[in-house]
Amino acid sequence: MENIKETIYDNFKWIDIIKPQKDQLEKVADEYKLDYFQILDSMEHGHLPKFEKLPEYNFAILRAYVGGNNNKHSTVKELSNKIAFFYNDSKIITIHRANFDFLENIDQKFNNTYQLLIFIISQMLETYIQPSIWHSDKIDDVEKIIFLKDYTKISLEDLYFQKSQTRISKKLLMITQDVVNKIVVGDDSKTALQDVKDKILSLILIYDEVAEDANNLMHTYLSVTAKKSNDVMKLLTIFSVFFLPLTFIVGVYGMNFDFMPEIRWKYGYLLVWIMMMIISLIIYIWFKKRKIF
Repeated sequence: MENIKETIYDNFKWIDIIKPQKDQLEKVADEYKLDYFQILDSMEHGHLPKFEKLPEYNFAILRAYVGGNNNKHSTVKELSNKIAFFYNDSKIITIHRANFDFLENIDQKFNNTYQLLIFIISQMLETYIQPSIWHSDKIDDVEKIIFLKDYTKISLEDLYFQKSQTRISKKLLMITQDVVNKIVVGDDSKTALQDVKDKILSLILIYDEVAEDANNLMHTYLSVTAKKSNDVMKLLTIFSVFFLPLTFIVGVYGMNFDFMPEIRWKYGYLLVWIMMMIISLIIYIWFKKRKIF
């Protein structure tokens, strides 16, 4: 069958099943005595990484990163795709819906199933490296724009999706770390497995730092926006404090009463101007002493 690839090595067999049909899985499960519920888990779209040890074989689910840069994804299913593993000393069965480049044209030789398993896990972890670099660079760019350029060019929506993507990736890696820690291999594969564990830890630390930076930048952006709004309100308040008493004076002398002696006084207009200037000067001095501006 085109969607089932079988590779024979010296000491074991690898069966890779891509986009399997229900009847195909039932046949494989019956042939290799696989658990029905684990088959269902292997087909579930958003299933998180897991590990189960059975008498005849081990079962694991791991997820590789498939979300592209700038895509507004915020769920596990959108950001990653899974591979299910059924393996023992004599065979390894991989089941997945998506096509993975690192599973194609593998020319490396493996002495046992554990070496192939570790190789595939390592390649799955590689898919998280480029996104971590992109997110880190993007955070640095956003930080520069907020503090050195025009903060209005920042999209709060983009910051939200970056925060969500790094948070989900970090959680997936932490669950993956727990799964890998349960995998037991032979002495000849322990060093390779330890390298995988070190890679997971390194990625978790990177995503943790990026997630924390994204969260801090979001709060910084909101603080800067609030400060700008407060500055505008402060400016409007200052103008209103200056013009309120002046408007009151103009309003009083704008009333059309017959008996207002200042209206017919020769120096009434000059007096009003002097009064308004004195009031403005007093307000200005008061603001200065209060260090309001």
